[in-house]
Amino acid sequence: MPGPHATGTDVIVVGAGPAGLLLAGDLAAGGVRVTVLEQLIAPMTESRASTLHTRTMRLLADRGVLDRLGPLPDGGPGHFGGLRLDLTAAAPADPFAGQWKCPQTRLEAVLAERAAQAGALLLRGRRVTELVDTGDLVRVTAVDPHRHRHTFTAAYLVGCDGERSTVRDLAGFEFAGRSATKEMLRADVAGIDVPARRFERLPHGLATAARWPDGSTRVMVHVYGATPRDRTEPSFAEIAAAWAAVTGEAIGHGTPLWRNAFDNTNRQVTEYRRGRVLLAGDAAHRQMPVGGQALNLGLRDAADLGGRLVARILRNVDGLDGYHRARHRDGARTLSDIAAQTVLLLGGPEVEPVRELFAELLEFDSVRAHLARTIAGLGTEDHPPAGPGTGGTPSTEESDIMGSSKTALVTGSSRGIGRAIAQRLAAQGALVAVHYAGNADAARETVESIENDGGRAFSVQAELGAPGGVHQLFLGLEQGLKERTGDTRLDILVNNAGTTTPDGVTPEDVTPEDFDRLFAVNAKAPFFIVQRALPLLPIGGRIVNISSGLTRFANPDQAAYAMTKGAIEQLTLHFARYLAPRGITVNSVAPGITNNGSALFDIPEAVEQMAQLSAFKRVGEAGDVADVVAFLATDEARWITGSFVDATGGTLLG
Repeated sequence: MPGPHATGTDVIVVGAGPAGLLLAGDLAAGGVRVTVLEQLIAPMTESRASTLHTRTMRLLADRGVLDRLGPLPDGGPGHFGGLRLDLTAAAPADPFAGQWKCPQTRLEAVLAERAAQAGALLLRGRRVTELVDTGDLVRVTAVDPHRHRHTFTAAYLVGCDGERSTVRDLAGFEFAGRSATKEMLRADVAGIDVPARRFERLPHGLATAARWPDGSTRVMVHVYGATPRDRTEPSFAEIAAAWAAVTGEAIGHGTPLWRNAFDNTNRQVTEYRRGRVLLAGDAAHRQMPVGGQALNLGLRDAADLGGRLVARILRNVDGLDGYHRARHRDGARTLSDIAAQTVLLLGGPEVEPVRELFAELLEFDSVRAHLARTIAGLGTEDHPPAGPGTGGTPSTEESDIMGSSKTALVTGSSRGIGRAIAQRLAAQGALVAVHYAGNADAARETVESIENDGGRAFSVQAELGAPGGVHQLFLGLEQGLKERTGDTRLDILVNNAGTTTPDGVTPEDVTPEDFDRLFAVNAKAPFFIVQRALPLLPIGGRIVNISSGLTRFANPDQAAYAMTKGAIEQLTLHFARYLAPRGITVNSVAPGITNNGSALFDIPEAVEQMAQLSAFKRVGEAGDVADVVAFLATDEARWITGSFVDATGGTLLG
């Protein structure tokens, strides 16, 4: 019989684990009607995962979830394949650097409360048995504990139902990769007293033991050469026997509170979206849960997908194909990383030479930082390798190195260098606010070009330099961000908008009105834009101010304009010092002669003459400058602040 909620929902989320609940909360907060179907009648009582990494902590903080959770204990140093690795090396200035402990049961309870308060409907005891994508909607049938059938319809369905995903199977997703060759047995046991161990390699296997606050002990054990079990849950007797074989200690007298086995299966769906059905979390990828990376990867999936679904359903902006591109790459890189760790962790004596080599490499700061950033989720999109179901490494133009939770404002981005910057930031995963003064058609073209490439953007109109212009800009910006992300956080600010002295106007011809207009747009507006953005910028935010090579290269006809750009460089210098305690970088980028699409660049003779000023003997393209700005907006540029970056193509070399 049909259930009471067969209609009236926009998205069905199957699975009330961390990924499903985070997604449901984001959707509901964004104004989307969402129903969560969960097979379990009650929440789980065991915490299968408990580690949160830097990027996950950021996204939870952005959503107010950390405030709900309260203070979380420091998880101590991390590891790479059992070799000690201080994860604070990923982002030393970040308050969330390292790893943090939060039992999965606690995280799920808080995420469920958040989702419910936002309006999400959670129905427990609903086991999905049928799924039909009609092309116009998705219809699912779920059976309750009384064997009653309930039918639900929605615009989209997201499978967050774990590694044995029913949604994945019913929708026909291909789950490519490798089957298990090794496994670990795991249990929480009360009433035992064994020495604490951290990935202790013994002659016959690997053992880990850690005491929980309630006095129980989590034990994990791997026997070298052991064949992976079938998918049934191991008995406590099997776990106790394996523990004894590896450590020589008896734990069979204890009381098992929870037990399971996990293995090194390494699989990923070849597509994260099939029509109106999408996957997130372990439904999309299965990997060994080394160091908590599986939980964090799933939460990143959910955080990416929420804003895309809100935009699609409420504003008919379709960035869902971009979800596959971003998350498949992140997943492939993470699975590759986990596979490498598994070799180091579970390999027998034959891997000792490799472990010794890795231990030597970890003495280098750059190696520690690279591996820590990968585990922390801060560098998983930089150079994604081919992984299960992938077609190989994507090109630079396709990379998503910022992650799709980033937001950006680029002033004056309806055309020229600003448009190129907006396009580049969007291609790297950011949601971009495209500002324009009066050319709405050009701004629309910029937004459409971004969306056609799978990115996300929206336009904001404001007349900078006019009274109230900055206020108007931020009203539109905050509204647009709130609608799409549920928050007003701004990660990246690019002050690009500007006006120049008209061609043919000599210094004698500049009027006080001209002078005031130049400073109002080019210097005053950027100052107050930065000022207004300060409450929105998170720790680790980025500000890039577009200056000009004319602050170092004399052109008397542009004297007044160059003065305004000199002011921009002072803005950069002093705000870099002011904002450094928050980990916010502020830098200036100075273009030289750059093709801005004006008629002048259609004259071959003029282009040839201008090209001679560059060391490369060509005029710059907007993309040349955009690439520099995009780099400064990434975490890789975290150690650069207060700088003047010469992007003139060597014009200033003389």
